[in-house]
Parts: sequence; C-alpha cells; structure tokens
Amino acid sequence: MSGMVLYGIDISPPVRACLLTLKALGLQYEYKHVDILSGEQLAEDFTKNNPQHTVPTLNDNGTWLWDSHAICAYLVDKYAKDDSLYPRDLALRARLHQRLFFDASILYMPLRFITIPMFRFNRSIVPREKTQGVIEGYVLMEKFLANSPYLVGDRLTIADLCCVATASSLAGVVELEQEKYPKLHAWMERLKKLPYYEEGNGVGCKKYLEILKKRLTAIVS
Repeated sequence: MSGMVLYGIDISPPVRACLLTLKALGLQYEYKHVDILSGEQLAEDFTKNNPQHTVPTLNDNGTWLWDSHAICAYLVDKYAKDDSLYPRDLALRARLHQRLFFDASILYMPLRFITIPMFRFNRSIVPREKTQGVIEGYVLMEKFLANSPYLVGDRLTIADLCCVATASSLAGVVELEQEKYPKLHAWMERLKKLPYYEEGNGVGCKKYLEILKKRLTAIVS
C-alpha cells in the first residue's frame, strides 16, 4: 500500500487541484477527509505537521507539504514519467508559475473573501466589489487563452488543473457566460472531457456550488 496520504475536503478547490494531479499521474494514495467546517484541522496531531492547519496537506512517506500549487509541482517532479504537466524548460516553467501565482492571488482570493464570511459568520450578501474580483479573473483568463487551448500553450499542465478547480467554483458567485467568455468556456469544456475530471473535480465542485446556492441569498452585482 502506498505511504502517500492527502488530507482534505473535496468541496475545497485547492484540494480538488491536488486530486486532479494525483489522478492525472495515476498515483496510489489514501485520502483522509478533514472536516474544516467543524475545526478538525486544528487538532494537535494535524497542526504538529502543518502549523498553518490548512488543506490540502500531503504526507508522502514522511515528507509533509501544504499549499496546492507546491503539492502539485512536487508530485509531478517526483513521480511523472515526463515533464509534460510541469515542463522543465525555463521559459515554459516561468509562464506556468505565473499562472499558478495568478490562481493563488487573483482567481482564488475573491472566492475566499466571499466564502470565509459566509462559513464563519453566516453572511449571505456578496457586495459588488467582491463580484468584480471574480469578473476580473474571468477577463484575464479569456486573454490567457486567446491563442492557445491551454493556459501554457498547446498541452495540459498543472496550471490548468489548479485553475480549473478554482474557475469551476466561481460559477457559484458569477455565472460563466459563454457569450462573454468563449475561450474560457471552451477551455472549461475541454478540461471536463479528461477521464479523471469528474472524480477529481466534478463531484466536489457540485457539492460546493450547492452550498453557495443555498447560503448566498443575495449577490449585489
């Protein structure tokens, strides 16, 4: 049995990015559910290995990592048969890193700023400035995809896997309109055709969107 364990909750977009990467690589792993809504991540046996007490967290035979982007890059570097998901070419890797940093700083943060008040303080109204952050992410991704089918050229990379986990979740706040964002919409449909997409991202995303639908009663756009 593999000594690799991923700790997470599948409504989390960053956790789903790691699940997609694990499945893309065909790796064997154990998945341990961590109910962050009830505070399981604050348990002492978890925080001693991850003092940030975040998910996803990976334990690969005693090597502990957290942050989805770091985990995905590590998995490909260590276990992939080739570098297609995380190219070693410096120019391509720099572009890929830009997309990962974009996911962390531009794409995901508006979602975090909306959902933390919802989960922690039961706030249901989303102010206009927060929806504008989501729209900014859509607009930029449309530009990234203007001349290529994937975020870093003509082949799938972990940038796509990380960003699709986030972008698919943003629809719970601002609908992704095909007419406004045709390239982004086509990219999303392309990713959905991956044989491991539904198990790695689709199932958890549907749960997440249902939560947002029930709890975000008013979005000021």
